[in-house]
Amino acid sequence: MSSHYWIQAPLRADRDRLIAGLVLPPVLATVSAHRHLRGPYTAVGTLLRKIAPETLRRDPGLAQRHRIEIQETTPELAGLVPAILRPLEANAKGPVALSRYPARLHSLRVCHGLVDFIESHLAGAGDNSAGDGPAGDTPYTLVVTDVEHADPTDQEFLAVLLRRIPARLLTVVVATGLDTPPEQPGPVSESLPRALLAYTERIVSSEADSVSSDGDGTTSPDDLARAFVESDGVSDDTKQLAAYEALDPARRTALHDARAAVLAEAAEAEPSLRLGSLTYHLERGSARATDGVKALRWAQTRCKYLGLYATSVEYGRRGLHLVDAEQQPEFWWEFTRDTAVSLAAAGRADESAELQDEARRITIDPSVHMKLAYETGMLYARHFGPEKRDPAVARAWINQAIAIASILEDPQERTFFSVFNRNGLALVATRTGGIDEALRLLDEGIERLDRELGLGERSWHRVGLRYNRAQANAMSGRLDDALADYAVVMKFDDSFSDHYFNRGNILRRLGRTEEALADYEHALTLEPPFPEGHYNCGDARLELGDITGALAEFDRTLVLDPRNTDALLNRAGVHAELGDEEAALRDVATGLELEPGHAQLLSLKGRLLAERGEADSALDALAAALESDPDLSEAWAVKAEIAFGAGDLETAAADFDRAIGLGGGIEIRYNRGLVYEAAGRFAEAASDFEAVLAETDDEDARAHRASCLRGERVGV
Repeated sequence: MSSHYWIQAPLRADRDRLIAGLVLPPVLATVSAHRHLRGPYTAVGTLLRKIAPETLRRDPGLAQRHRIEIQETTPELAGLVPAILRPLEANAKGPVALSRYPARLHSLRVCHGLVDFIESHLAGAGDNSAGDGPAGDTPYTLVVTDVEHADPTDQEFLAVLLRRIPARLLTVVVATGLDTPPEQPGPVSESLPRALLAYTERIVSSEADSVSSDGDGTTSPDDLARAFVESDGVSDDTKQLAAYEALDPARRTALHDARAAVLAEAAEAEPSLRLGSLTYHLERGSARATDGVKALRWAQTRCKYLGLYATSVEYGRRGLHLVDAEQQPEFWWEFTRDTAVSLAAAGRADESAELQDEARRITIDPSVHMKLAYETGMLYARHFGPEKRDPAVARAWINQAIAIASILEDPQERTFFSVFNRNGLALVATRTGGIDEALRLLDEGIERLDRELGLGERSWHRVGLRYNRAQANAMSGRLDDALADYAVVMKFDDSFSDHYFNRGNILRRLGRTEEALADYEHALTLEPPFPEGHYNCGDARLELGDITGALAEFDRTLVLDPRNTDALLNRAGVHAELGDEEAALRDVATGLELEPGHAQLLSLKGRLLAERGEADSALDALAAALESDPDLSEAWAVKAEIAFGAGDLETAAADFDRAIGLGGGIEIRYNRGLVYEAAGRFAEAASDFEAVLAETDDEDARAHRASCLRGERVGV
């Protein structure tokens, strides 16, 4: 039986020896994940540079489908795929003046797109020259080394890859030191430590019997140190590391300068070096306080722009280690601000709060204190966990930011930040149900920007205000107004998937399901795969009667997010409707393992068991469902059907009454009519059948009504 492998040994050479002892399919690639080399997506980029050109030549359609993943992870290949066009940002004054930043889960979506791309590569990679099998039959091996030093992006990618790719298609060999790679701080959607334990065969050797590169002891200490530097700090040769650490500081700096010069030239063609080895050497070279700081600032800005928030934090902290707040106040503030924002976006609000408090102790700059007050307000409004979130405290901080903005000397800055901070106050208002206040603040902000700033200035923020007003209108049920705002937003910013996804939700609420489905499908073309998009497509297809299409969408949702209990529930319902009772029960069982008290899953389980004639087990499941949610109409209806089948008409009628009182539809009215009819309560039965006929042209209901009006049961 094929398996993925996790190889653990003290040194790289020891791991190589263990890997050489495995019986593996042909090696597709051996890549290092050491973040010193290329920073984020070091392993991914190395793999894509090897396989993507041929894969895109073989299937050009993949270029459009995977343009985001390829450009964001491997900038060297950007010329092979269509450019990502963001109109607002193309006209912005700089990388900070952006209309939006990606959600925390964007990097996970990128990983899923990458795995899809690798699957496409494997499907066409089989050698069929001998005519003895179709392309894609040949298994391969991917070896990834130095994973204990991997950036969070590569760790996330490997976790997804191990879960999704069967070893019979691609055997993944992950090599690390003896320690398990640590879990990343903050919320983690796909955990590499858990994936290694769940999907690999673990092979461990605690012996370190590899030989140093200085086998005969004749290599000079300076040459050993140079070798370490030229490895870009990834060598684990103990003699090289010792020689490097023993070097005179000036000589060590000179070696880093020399290596940086070589890499700077190479980075013209390979820009990912700027995120890894080039920055590594510049921050250790003679110009670390200038070129090193600039390199780290560029790297942090790019990572924040791409939504790689954990990596942005790392670059920011490295930058703060080099800068002096008094001597380089602008760099100090830029590193501080983006690190704090990235920590919050990464779900690490407490760390963000600590950094903001530290910044307040360092500076007396009123502009900085204004911006810190706003960011702290956002922590209390949205980023802290529920136990610490506090709209009142958020409002206090935002009010402070508004007060400082009102006394800024520059009139344009005063206008912009006054509006910007009130936009934050509008968010706070929505969190406390103050939708009218939020809408007033947003309306005033839009009007003031139009009145006091020139046409085209801060366009990204004008669009942002409209976007926030669209959301507030949708929250308050002003759906037509929300659609009007989205029309304006999407006129200027039509490449953001969230706009189409959110508009699709509004259209669903308006009953315009076909239009909603079109928006959901378009949203999925503007972002790497995300489960919410496929789930909503499936839900819309169900409503439109496309059962087969809905099943495919729920299948895809669960590939991307196997713990999505809503998708498991809906897919189980589709399986049941298609007559595949066993598949339905499997999905129900999986969902209940994840969420044992899920009332709707328990109710569906009760229905499925009842249909199998297992009434006692069905009633147990329904009792559990109603314990979780006493107002679940469907559970009362199934319970009533079981009672009716057992001849307990009184209980059946009472349970159907409860189901209808909780919003049960015409099917439940029809079934209650049958109970009333069986009990000889013909007038009540006729009333239920009349209610059914008011909404449908059901012939059975018509026949039952006619019989009840005659005072007799159908067929009697």
